[in-house]
Amino acid sequence: MSDATPLLQMTNIHKRFPGIKALTDVSLRLFPGEVHALMGENGAGKSTLIKVLTGVYSIDEGTVEMEGNRVNIHSPLESQGAGISTVYQEVNLCPNLTVAENIFIGREPRKLGRILWKEMNRKAEKLLKDRLNLDIDVDQPLYMYSVAVQQLIAIARALNISAKVLILDEPTSSLDKNEVEQLFIVLRKLKSDGLAILFVTHFLDQMYEISDRVTILRNGEFVGEYLAEELTRLDLVLKMIGKELNLLEELPVLTGTNKDKPSEELLRAEGLGRKGAIEPFNLTINEGEVVGLAGLLGSGRTEAARLLFGADKADTGKLKFADGGETIHSPRDAIHRQIAFCSENRKTEGIIGDLTIRENIVLALQAKQGWFKTISRKRQDEIVNEYIRILNINPPNPDHLIKNLSGGNQQKVLLARWLLTKPNLLILDEPTRGIDIGAKAEIQKLVLSLSREGMSFVFISSELEEVIRVSDRIAVLRDRHIVTEISDKDMNQHTIMQAIAGS
Repeated sequence: MSDATPLLQMTNIHKRFPGIKALTDVSLRLFPGEVHALMGENGAGKSTLIKVLTGVYSIDEGTVEMEGNRVNIHSPLESQGAGISTVYQEVNLCPNLTVAENIFIGREPRKLGRILWKEMNRKAEKLLKDRLNLDIDVDQPLYMYSVAVQQLIAIARALNISAKVLILDEPTSSLDKNEVEQLFIVLRKLKSDGLAILFVTHFLDQMYEISDRVTILRNGEFVGEYLAEELTRLDLVLKMIGKELNLLEELPVLTGTNKDKPSEELLRAEGLGRKGAIEPFNLTINEGEVVGLAGLLGSGRTEAARLLFGADKADTGKLKFADGGETIHSPRDAIHRQIAFCSENRKTEGIIGDLTIRENIVLALQAKQGWFKTISRKRQDEIVNEYIRILNINPPNPDHLIKNLSGGNQQKVLLARWLLTKPNLLILDEPTRGIDIGAKAEIQKLVLSLSREGMSFVFISSELEEVIRVSDRIAVLRDRHIVTEISDKDMNQHTIMQAIAGS
């Protein structure tokens, strides 16, 4: 590898949105014949940088060069014209069209205005065989093939427009282990053909298996460019997470590990898994226990939580309850089993913006008891006012639209919604993301207080200090696997980060 002649070079890139610095002084170099990983946690700026490179966003400052010549990219068409193609996580193809039609859509070979179908099929077959080692019937509709094959067809379409740079945005997120290996065989061949490949992933093992270089972003800023073979896993994790002072360290220490816990088992997951989401895992949750899930974004934390709640259907394994019941098939089953779930995406999976605080709070209780047993307005007011007081929701007006509340107060409303159902287990996925330090402290204290009263929690957070602060036991995930459980004296940042890194 030589640093002398990058195929593509982005230098000192800045991108701002109203009130937000999305990218600050970010640089990226891609070399022919290399796979270059782009790594960073949620909000690091990876998606913004890709959208700048593909012409979805225009840069505010900085330069982009291809083969030493400065290029101005203001649209996806200009990006393609410069030789840059992108394959997104969600395959952007037409399932009702044939494989050949998807590869050549908009560029079909024609004579006198008529499409030359035989020639198009022949060229599609040759492209797939020669470049991707893929031998399939190109006259079949796309939906006949697996997601993994569709990914390869999307790559073939990108290559068909003479791409010099190929951007793969989370291409393995829906693939199983064998499909990932097939994709990597193709990427190694494309690399040997001289293509520059930008590989965006959250999977550490995959990054080290396929990548030559890695660029790390954090909070919209450039951390550094490294040769993959010279960057240890622990250093990679530390650079992605950063070592900045976390404001939660200023709070009084609230530890969940010294509580007098009942030992009764509440439920147990045995071999619970879902293809393309998380590998089969075992997890026991006891009454009054806070079980933390720690890992990088994409490690499988949320996927595990959704299986526990029945939001996604498991392919393997079962849930066993202390009363002898087994497995839940839907969120309705979970609610009747007194399991509640606060999603990490409160905007789209939590709050209903055009409803009031009152309406959002009583929603789950009304669903639990049935829509034909309407909760009276008087009872609603009693319930809602009590939780507004307990959780210090501001403004304390039940008729206020929830979309006009701060993030922290929206989160408190969602907590009130589920606490009202009196769950035995409350799953909290990033409950303090994007809220102020005071609201974080209140939510943490509430979790510990309720756990002392016997409520169980699954607590997910990207902030390791926070997981340690409230948890009795922590399950660490890496690349869709629960790799270890940590408790007692071993519950510290260094031990957790070593487990995350696999070192």
